[in-house]
Amino acid sequence: MAAANPENTGDAETGETGGDRLAGHADNAGNIIRVGSRASDLALRQTEQVLEKLRPRYPQLDFQVITVTTQGDANAAAPLAGMGLGVFVKEIEQQLLSGQLDLAVHSLKDLPTVLPEGLALAALLPRADPRDVLVNRWGCSLERLPAGARIGTSSPRRQAQLLHCRPDLVVTPIRGSVPTRLRKADGEECDGAVLAAAGLIRLGLTDCITEYLSPQQFVPPPGQGILAVETRAGDDRMLGLLRAVDHAPTRYAATAERAFLERLGGGCQVPVGAYAQSDGELMLLTVFLGTPDGQQTFQAKVRGLTHDPHQLAADAHLALVERGGGGLLEGMA
Repeated sequence: MAAANPENTGDAETGETGGDRLAGHADNAGNIIRVGSRASDLALRQTEQVLEKLRPRYPQLDFQVITVTTQGDANAAAPLAGMGLGVFVKEIEQQLLSGQLDLAVHSLKDLPTVLPEGLALAALLPRADPRDVLVNRWGCSLERLPAGARIGTSSPRRQAQLLHCRPDLVVTPIRGSVPTRLRKADGEECDGAVLAAAGLIRLGLTDCITEYLSPQQFVPPPGQGILAVETRAGDDRMLGLLRAVDHAPTRYAATAERAFLERLGGGCQVPVGAYAQSDGELMLLTVFLGTPDGQQTFQAKVRGLTHDPHQLAADAHLALVERGGGGLLEGMA
């Protein structure tokens, strides 16, 4: 899985890197770096967070943000379930491959596990809060929501975990930007919603959070909270520049999570969760698999070496099968 190669790492907090040594070369080759981003407030804020890491290192370079409308953005009312994988990244990746962009910033959870040929994940920034959060018009916890409360989400994983915990709830499809979903969740279309903590934190909207959901109970999707920078696999200049901000611990965790998802052969339309936490040389990988109605759920936790994330993913897959998830996996094939 070339898209997540833990050997291609660096640490933004350490000394000189290949990126530092290539800075002068990049300046000679042209000082404009074209950065692709979706146009939402959250996407632009995430892109700015990446550039806040790059600009001080390369003050001679002019990082210019170019917004791209993706299929997912253009069809904001359409159900995500019928749109396939990569709906928030395909158009950006096409512009990378054509040379219109030099690099692009994504939420890692939006990227399929297999990237288009010719592209690579050049940097993963340190992970933000990976948890899901509940917002609702009563300001109460999930446990105290009234029976029949309408909770918005278009994520099969969130739906499965919600209904597993509270089968009396009504899960309502909800789409749009973070502010749009918050408005809809305040009684306009539903009574509440489940969103990613990282997005609300980045936008300064944490006051509306009524509960942070435990990642052990609400296992996040692979890559949640991680910002990814994608570029062309053969662009040594960009790869060198970005190596300086790649965070090795985050890359190992993301590699384990995405390798697990790849083993399932599933994507964002399958109720799947994977969350890796490293503690030095050891890593704990928690995985989840379920049906959208929440009636069948399987969870497993495995430990292994941080530097061997693919083996950890294989162990997690086997553990899910041994816990009875094999039949559900066969049904997904």
